[in-house]
Amino acid sequence: MPRREGMERKDLLKANVAIFKSQGTALDKYAKKTVKVLVVGNPANTNCLIAAKSAPSIPKENFSCLTRLDHNRARSQVAIRCGIPADNVKNVIIWGNHSSTQYPDVHHCKVNIKGKDEAAFDVVKDDAWLKGDFISTVQQRGAAVIKARKLSSAMSAAKAICDHMRDIWTGTPDGEFISMGVYSSGNSYGVPEDLIYSFPVTIKDKSWKIADGLPINEFSRAKMDATAAELVEERDTAVAFLSA
Repeated sequence: MPRREGMERKDLLKANVAIFKSQGTALDKYAKKTVKVLVVGNPANTNCLIAAKSAPSIPKENFSCLTRLDHNRARSQVAIRCGIPADNVKNVIIWGNHSSTQYPDVHHCKVNIKGKDEAAFDVVKDDAWLKGDFISTVQQRGAAVIKARKLSSAMSAAKAICDHMRDIWTGTPDGEFISMGVYSSGNSYGVPEDLIYSFPVTIKDKSWKIADGLPINEFSRAKMDATAAELVEERDTAVAFLSA
């Protein structure tokens, strides 16, 4: 069920929990155990979690949700600011939920200027923008498109789906990571267990791995925790709907 103007995410949760439970059950019964499942319908992270929980015979690692749309938007915002193509921007990160609490992070982002990779903060030279309007623009872009078109950003989402699936099949280039909503258990960033949370990941041989070891400052920690808290609440609400 698509999101429409004025709808709250909890409205979507209630409508979609039953749908994604049935989809997961069908996958569990009929799909190959090597199937790769990408959930796009919002609230995508929690819908993906419900589908995965409803397909216990399929590895949790085979389920992911789309945050590549947010990732692409973040790349584009940095590129526009620097006056370069989006392909010259790499290693932006979307942490957490595909919602207005997501955290678009450029502390590890590299911008290619005249063949040389430089830190995004050094090139943009506007910390206030990168910690303020940049974040809110990416967070609110979906709502802004719905307000303008009365419909969601379907073509941009379709492009992001293609990017996501291409990288699963072909892998990520050396030295680069992309954003995907994946199972949080065992992560090294202090994110609660049993969530579908967007992390920076590398992909090789059709398997993703969270990019570990990235330093996290206090600003980022607070943002990452806030979006995790929303996902915990969504998960608990969804489970309650399932048992109602």
